Amino acid sequence: MCGIAGIANGANENQISQKTLEEMISILKHRGPDECGIYKDNHAGLGHARLSIIDIKTGAQPMSNEDKSVWITFNGEIFNYPELREDLIKKGHTFKSKSDTEVVIHLYEEHGVECLQYLIGQYAFAIWDKYKKEMFLARDRLGIRPLYFTNFSGSLYFASEIKAIFTACDISREIDPKALNQIFTFWHPVSPRTAFTNIYELPPGNYLTYKNNEITIKQYWDLHYQNDMMDCSFAEASEILQEKLLESLKLQLRADVQIGYYLSGGLDSASVVALSQKLGSSNIKTFSVAFEDDEYDESSYQKILVDTLGTEHKEIRCSYEDISANFPEVIWHTEKPILRTAPAPLFLLSKLVRENNIKVVMSGDGADEVLGGYDIFKETKILEFWGKRPDSKCRPLLLKKLYPFLPAYQSQSKEYREAFFKKALDGSSDRFVSHRARWDMISKVKLLFSERIKSVINGESPEMDLSNMTPREFSNWKPINRAQYLELKYLLPEYILSSQGDRVAMAHAVECRFPFLDHRVVEFCARIPLHYKIKGLNEKYILKRLMKEYLPKKIIKRAKKPYLAPDSRSFFSNNKVPEYIYESLSEKNIKKYDYFKYKSVSHLVNKCMNKGVVGFKDNMAMVGILSTQILHKHFCDEFPRSGNVINNINVMR
Repeated sequence: MCGIAGIANGANENQISQKTLEEMISILKHRGPDECGIYKDNHAGLGHARLSIIDIKTGAQPMSNEDKSVWITFNGEIFNYPELREDLIKKGHTFKSKSDTEVVIHLYEEHGVECLQYLIGQYAFAIWDKYKKEMFLARDRLGIRPLYFTNFSGSLYFASEIKAIFTACDISREIDPKALNQIFTFWHPVSPRTAFTNIYELPPGNYLTYKNNEITIKQYWDLHYQNDMMDCSFAEASEILQEKLLESLKLQLRADVQIGYYLSGGLDSASVVALSQKLGSSNIKTFSVAFEDDEYDESSYQKILVDTLGTEHKEIRCSYEDISANFPEVIWHTEKPILRTAPAPLFLLSKLVRENNIKVVMSGDGADEVLGGYDIFKETKILEFWGKRPDSKCRPLLLKKLYPFLPAYQSQSKEYREAFFKKALDGSSDRFVSHRARWDMISKVKLLFSERIKSVINGESPEMDLSNMTPREFSNWKPINRAQYLELKYLLPEYILSSQGDRVAMAHAVECRFPFLDHRVVEFCARIPLHYKIKGLNEKYILKRLMKEYLPKKIIKRAKKPYLAPDSRSFFSNNKVPEYIYESLSEKNIKKYDYFKYKSVSHLVNKCMNKGVVGFKDNMAMVGILSTQILHKHFCDEFPRSGNVINNINVMR
C-alpha cells in the first residue's frame, strides 16, 4: 500500500517540475512512510510514497522495465503475482526484483491495457509509456484503492488523494453543489464526480489513457446478475464458496510482514479469522473497537470470539470525546462530507494497529454486499412479497422484523412504518425501488440547503448520473439483485471502502485486505440462487451454514448489526463542546460558506444540544453539515498550498 501521484504534459510544453512532484508526494507521506521516490522526464513525472509489504529490500518505486521505456507508480497488491511472474519468465521477461509492481510492468509490455484482465488484487496505478507518450491509469474492479485526476492547463494531474492534486496546481478549490446533492441522497458522490469541482475519481473497474491532452476512460469490468441463477445444490454451492474463500485468503495472506485482523464481533470478520486458521495461520493478532456507549458496544461478542479463536487481542474503547476530538482530522483524510461519525473510531483503530507494528489487516467488509447481509435486502424482499398482495394486512407486519438494532425504528407505530414503506411499494416499477425509502429520507436534509446551493442544483435529480451508469439490463433484474448492485458498485467503494476503509486506515499507514471482495468470490455469489443467501429473512444463510463448525452458535445466530457509532451526541454529550464545533456552526461561518440556511442549522443544533432523542435524519443532518463546514475550512480556506518537502526523496534515473 502506498501513495501515488504524477503529472503528464499534453498541450503544455513546460518542463515537469521536480519540486512539484516532491510536494505532491510529501503531502501523501502518511500513506507510505517507509521511503519516497520520483521519476521525471520532459513529458511526465511520477511520485511514490511507499509502505513496504512485499519485497521490502528491492521494491522501491517508481520502477521501470529493463530499457527504462516504461515506468510505473503502483498502490496496492497483486495477490497472484508469483504465478504471473512465473508465466512472464517463461515468455522471456527478466526481473530485477521480487515485487508485484514489476510484474505489472512486464504484464503491460506483454498485453498492453489488457493486462488488467490477468490481475487478482486491489490496486490503483499509473504507467508512463515513453515511446507512446501515453499515461495509463487503472483502478481495481471493486474500487478498494482510490485514484483521482484532473486535466488542468494542458496537463493531467493524478494522485491517491485529492490534496496532492491541490498541492500541484492552481485549480480552484471549491466544493461542488451537485456533489452535495448526491451526498445528501446516496451518502456519497457518484464517481467520477467528487466533492470538489473539476476534480474527478476514476470509477472502479475502469482505466484511463491520456495522450495529446485527450482523456479516454473505459470500463474493463462490471458485475452482472442473471434472473436465471446457477444450477447447483445448496451443498455444492457451499463447497464452492468455501473453496473460493480459502483461495482468496491463501493469496491475500501473502506478505513479507505480519498480518493482523479486525474483529468486530460479527460473523464476517470472525469467518476471516477462522478460515485463516484453517489454512494454518497461528498466533493471530486481532483488533477491535469498543464503545463506552452500550448502545453501540459489541465487546461482549468480541470477547466470545477471542476466547473461541484464541487470538492475541487489543481494543480501543471509544468515547464521545474521542470521536469529536478526532473528527476534523478524519475529514482531512476523507476529503468529502460524511453523514455518520463511523469513520472516526476506525481512524483510532488503525492508529492502534500501527502502534502495534502491524502494517496489514484483514477485514470482513464486503460479505454483507455479496451475500445479502443488510436489512435493505430484506426490506426489498418484503416489499416484493407485499406488492403481490398490496391489500394484505399480514404481509406488512414483516416490516417489524427489520432494523432490530434501531430502537427508534422499533418504537414506531405499525401505521407509521407501513405508510413510510408504502411510498416505495406504490412505485414498484421504479428501478431504484429498493433504495427509494432510504434516499427519500436522507434527501429531506436538503431542505436545509442555502438558496445559493438550491439555485445551482436547480431541481436537478441526483439520480441521473446513477441511471446513466447502470448496465442496460439493470431494469430487467429482480429488485433484490438491483439492490445488491447498487450497494456493491456505489455505496461500498464510495463510502465504506473509502471513508471507513482506505482513507482512515492509510492515515496511519495501515493496509486493509478484503477476502470477500476477491472478484471471483463476488462473481460466484452473484450467480447462486437468492434463497441460498437469504432464506426467508435469514441473511447470509450460506455463510452461516458454512461457518457453524468453526464459530460459536451465539455468533451464528446473532442478528445482523451493522457497524455504527454515536453521531450528534458525540459532539454535544457534555458541557465541554469543542471550540471548532461552535466555530464551524457559527452564524458567521454558516453564512460565509453559504451551503446551509443558518436558521435551520441553529434550530438543529439546539435540538441536538437538548439531549433528547435525535432521529436518524437529524443525526445525519448534523454530521453532514458539520463535516461540510470542516471540509471547506480544510481545503477552501486554509489549504497549505505550498507544502513542506520531506527529506531523502529518491530520484529514479
